[in-house]
Amino acid sequence: MAIKRSASAKWSGTGKEGKGAITTQSGVLSDTPYSFSRRFGDEKGTNPEELIAAAHAGCFTMALAFQLTNAGKPADSLETSAVVQLDQVEGGFKISAVALTLKAKVPGLSQDEFKKLADTAKANCPVSKVLNATITLDATLA
Repeated sequence: MAIKRSASAKWSGTGKEGKGAITTQSGVLSDTPYSFSRRFGDEKGTNPEELIAAAHAGCFTMALAFQLTNAGKPADSLETSAVVQLDQVEGGFKISAVALTLKAKVPGLSQDEFKKLADTAKANCPVSKVLNATITLDATLA
């Protein structure tokens, strides 16, 4: 079974002064603005790194929920943030790292089992597998 999801981007103008819009298949994003100042500054809108961070946080958290469920220890709550690091390198830019931070409430789960399941989810979520970056995880069990 192959599942396909899509998004599209439009752009007009130069790289620095131009403007674009991103639309997702689901319509959650519909002509959502993105631009140089949204990517490298603080102008309101979105950017590719923010979207990757959202995708990674969501993918990892869902993967961990499955790991916990399969271990018979469903979570009361899982909250993950992802920070994507974009570095300037020779010839352009590179996404060099993703820092995942997880806060979890899982009744009856040991710290060792939690770490093992979280690490497995980090290694096996599809977004982790597609990224050519160092991916770290800071997981806290409350």
